Amino acid sequence: MAKREVDIVVISDLHLGTYGCHSKELLKYLKSIKPKMLILNGDIIDIWQFSKSYWPESHMKVVRRILKFVTDGVPVHYLTGNHDEMLRKFADFDLGSFHLRNKLILNIDSRKAWIFHGDVFDVTMQHSKWLAKLGAVGYDTLILINSLTNWFLTKIGRDKMSFSQKVKARFKDAVKFINQFEQTAADLAVEKKYSFVICGHIHHAEIREMQSTDKTGSVTYLNSGDWVESLTALEYNFGKWSIFKYQPELFNTDIDEEDLSDSEDLDAKLDVKNLLERFKLEVN
Repeated sequence: MAKREVDIVVISDLHLGTYGCHSKELLKYLKSIKPKMLILNGDIIDIWQFSKSYWPESHMKVVRRILKFVTDGVPVHYLTGNHDEMLRKFADFDLGSFHLRNKLILNIDSRKAWIFHGDVFDVTMQHSKWLAKLGAVGYDTLILINSLTNWFLTKIGRDKMSFSQKVKARFKDAVKFINQFEQTAADLAVEKKYSFVICGHIHHAEIREMQSTDKTGSVTYLNSGDWVESLTALEYNFGKWSIFKYQPELFNTDIDEEDLSDSEDLDAKLDVKNLLERFKLEVN
């Protein structure tokens, strides 16, 4: 499969290290593109729920692919989120083309983009972090049950379904939270005179022009979605943003059969499971 050249790719909420992460699909996507810049907008490795008992090879392959972008000289910006907030104390770290930040201001074709995860808008995160962590465990359990259900539905020839998306759609508070999140991001971006504001966190991919609450200006609000439910990314090419939505029929290559020799040397140098376990123990 020929690689697509893309100026900027933004992905967020991968939640590597959890059952919900669609790592194989994500790897197929990453192998299909040739980005000039990659932005990882938070919740990439789920340190909150990290367990040495669950770190599949497919999750390691995603890390390898990202590192390959770095070794190839592609600028990779890792912006911290709430599930990988432990990395925030190391913000402003640079290693070659890899950059760890809490937020990013980017000039795109003479227009400024303000990029950050977005958990700062979440009241639960700010005042009841234990409740947010408890909710994350419940969410991951729901995703695991959903995966088993979809396996069964596929076996009997039925369409897959998303429990969490149905729950969000039925509860007005969830819809209200998303709307408030987007409006808050837009208001702050207009105030700061940015052209784009790009977030993650709410697992809801979106691109739309939004006016500030006080009607003093507008901004293009973008959200990259996630790789747990929606399997989406933001792409910037030819002066225009678009949402990429993963579709199985577009990827007929089995990644497990592909040659991974370009990253085999990393096995001897990088043990992500042990590194994260040590890191988590030190922080706690």
